[in-house]
Amino acid sequence: MHLIVGLGNPGRRYERTRHNVGFLAVGELAVRWQIDPRGRDNFGALLGDGLVAGQRAVLVQPQGFMNASGQPVATAAGFYKVKPADIVVLHDDMDLPFGALRCKRGGGHGGHNGLRDLSRVLGPEYTRVRFGVGRPPTGWDPADYVLGKWSTAEEQELPALLSLAADAIETILREGIDAASNRFNARPDRPGGPPEVPPVAASAEALRSRR
Repeated sequence: MHLIVGLGNPGRRYERTRHNVGFLAVGELAVRWQIDPRGRDNFGALLGDGLVAGQRAVLVQPQGFMNASGQPVATAAGFYKVKPADIVVLHDDMDLPFGALRCKRGGGHGGHNGLRDLSRVLGPEYTRVRFGVGRPPTGWDPADYVLGKWSTAEEQELPALLSLAADAIETILREGIDAASNRFNARPDRPGGPPEVPPVAASAEALRSRR
């Protein structure tokens, strides 16, 4: 049994934002494996269970804001008796170019508030799939950037990249983290400069508190 956790913020305001790429990846897996990711709203998270790559898995989308992701995941893990080593978390990462993936087990939170809260309640030994969203252009507040919408160019590439992220999660479940790291971490970084960034309607101060 595995928990597959996609990190994000709930609500229509945050749909299709960089910080919600975890929700999008869980949605990709749900479609592939015919799992309703909104089948139940328990433990402060939307849950859907079924088979993923031949393994029983629960898809989890925490419904607190990003900085309160830990307790819903910990409660679901306790209910399903899933060890941290069998929890896979997909999240956005500004330290990777757009679309780059890195699979690893354990490590620090790197300033990501969702990981910070997960590690606080679970410890650090869960598996991470880092999805690169790139760095903000000079002068942009990081909170504005990750809570902003994907650019037009990014949206065009996103379906194929989410499919690749789902492939990585399936490989972890089927073959283990080492196989996934060897296969997906070796992809070359994406070329090009900073992506086009649209304006963000909400203020940085209001958004930062929810990151």
